[in-house]
Amino acid sequence: MPLSEPKRRAAVLTAIPVEYEAVRAHLTEVKEITHPRGTVYEQGMFPCPGGASWSVVVGEIGAGNTNAALESERAISFFEPNVLLFVGVAGGIKDVALCDVVAATKVYGYESGKAKRTFEPRPSVGASSYAMVQRARAVGRRTDWFRRVDSCPVDLAPRVHVGPIAAGEKVVASSRSDVFRFLRRAYGDAIAVEMEGWGFLQAAHANQDLNALVVRGISDLLEGKSTLRANNG
Repeated sequence: MPLSEPKRRAAVLTAIPVEYEAVRAHLTEVKEITHPRGTVYEQGMFPCPGGASWSVVVGEIGAGNTNAALESERAISFFEPNVLLFVGVAGGIKDVALCDVVAATKVYGYESGKAKRTFEPRPSVGASSYAMVQRARAVGRRTDWFRRVDSCPVDLAPRVHVGPIAAGEKVVASSRSDVFRFLRRAYGDAIAVEMEGWGFLQAAHANQDLNALVVRGISDLLEGKSTLRANNG
């Protein structure tokens, strides 16, 4: 068992390098760990106020819900974390601004449905852990987390949103796209769109004692892509 001590253990999964590096930058004493089936992680310590620290592993797993589900289950069984996070960027659908942070209460798998003359959605929903959603709300009411933000323009004050997001297998690049219009019509409360959160939460759901949460920074608003990333997931 790679992570026997300390008992505060977290696994953080990301899809692309810029997300991975943003997480890794907060870790100390970093070393590499390789899963027997090949997935490469890095493990380090995340210092917290009051002297407590978390042992954190971070992995870059690529895009897509199917891949996220597979790699999440692999990380859960290998490291047995107390907390599992998927951290990255997303496209903003409504009520958000660049650099805002979204903690997902639930993630809609928007590809699920019946293809008739008009597509009929049959929502498949993954829910974040209740305790993690409550913690996200509590952190969002404070401002001390701003000290960890180092990449937003100085004139932007990021806000925390706790609400639903949508995840599929498509890059949603414009508010004029068919997919965007579909999301606004069928999933009107979703505030962001990405490509991994649903698969991630499906794996977490199969491990009932695990606290899991999807956390996304808004990198673009679907009206022209950010240089941070070439997709939303």
